[in-house]
Amino acid sequence: MRRTIVILLSAAGLLAAQPAYDLVLKGGHVIDPKNHIDAVMDVAVSGGKIARVAPGIPAADARQTVDAAGLYVTPGLIDIHAHVFEPCDLKAPAHAALSVQPDAFSFRSGVTTMVDAGTSGWKTFPEFRERIIRRSSTRVLALLNIVGAGMGSGKEDDPAEMDPVKAAETAKANADIIVGFKSAHYAGPGWESVDNAVKAGRMADMPVMIDFGQLNEVRNLDTLLRDKLRPGDIYTHCYSGHREELLDNNRVNPAMIAGRKRGIIFDLGHGSGSFYWYVAVPFFQQGFYPDSISTDLHTGSMNGGMKDMTNVMSKVLNLGVPLAEVIRMSTWNPAQEIKKPQLGTLDVGAEADIAVLRVDRGHYGFLDSTLARKDGTRLIVCELTLRKGAVAWDLNGRASLDWQKYPYHRKKWTGQTAPSTAH
Repeated sequence: MRRTIVILLSAAGLLAAQPAYDLVLKGGHVIDPKNHIDAVMDVAVSGGKIARVAPGIPAADARQTVDAAGLYVTPGLIDIHAHVFEPCDLKAPAHAALSVQPDAFSFRSGVTTMVDAGTSGWKTFPEFRERIIRRSSTRVLALLNIVGAGMGSGKEDDPAEMDPVKAAETAKANADIIVGFKSAHYAGPGWESVDNAVKAGRMADMPVMIDFGQLNEVRNLDTLLRDKLRPGDIYTHCYSGHREELLDNNRVNPAMIAGRKRGIIFDLGHGSGSFYWYVAVPFFQQGFYPDSISTDLHTGSMNGGMKDMTNVMSKVLNLGVPLAEVIRMSTWNPAQEIKKPQLGTLDVGAEADIAVLRVDRGHYGFLDSTLARKDGTRLIVCELTLRKGAVAWDLNGRASLDWQKYPYHRKKWTGQTAPSTAH
């Protein structure tokens, strides 16, 4: 009996000696807009979840400690407008090849959640879910295109391809992934694309994102924002200038202001042809800021003026928006827009998706969609990204040991380890 008691006490002692946390980010400036935190604090992670956010968490309480002093610790960024699905159908138009692989672009810019904006429709979503979403480390959500075959299918102007019932059924059956609907690029004479997307939104109780396409005598911004869209629906590409967002007198179109008062959401959606300094500068000067910052990431934008999420955030920062609001526009605001309040926050118990950002000061040039430059003095850089508590991106090895202290497992190379493909 005594031996049993000793063993139990020893086991209890060992358990008590185990660190409480897997990882602690020490001394960073935490910005968590949902919880109104904007101060130097520590963030502890355990079991892939946020375990504690508080000042002075002892380093001894964690298996691993990362020095975040001088950096900003935020919820993982949410890019609410990206394109990450390319169907395997070889007969699909070449436009479908604009999409990128999610993990190749997300973590390096602090993004832990991407929302694919209409690349798939109800007909192609099953392939998207199985082949891309299920296999990605990035959390990938979707706005379902109202066109059944999705974006780049060559059918975006065909009302016969717009089935709100099928779209809503697909959304409700995949509510863990699908967060709304997308109407995009419509060049038809009327409101068919918008009306069908809104119908699907009503059926599924989900928002609609609108890339408004072309104006004509019937289709205009005033009717869209005052009558067609519902509060909570999203107008993307809000600084494009293609649809009279900015009037000839350099004033914000009153329809935009009226839409905001009605509760319409305005998303930046940079892309390769939807963000221009001549539009953005007067908009910001007049106090019309975006509700959410997004990239419209695709192969046509990634190497142009857009670049990545932190570059777009840097533009908004240099246009005069305080850093805490830039973070809000990239985390908590988009989480609310897609009705996923468990995201974009450092709530205790939330999945530990975290971005650690550096704000450099110097002289930088930022490009718009025409590659016109505007100078700025601050640049946001992603130092570290955690996804489900695991390090997914570490620019400068902050979460790693110096090589001279690393416990290498020395192994002799025995030669070729894979069959040769040489002939």
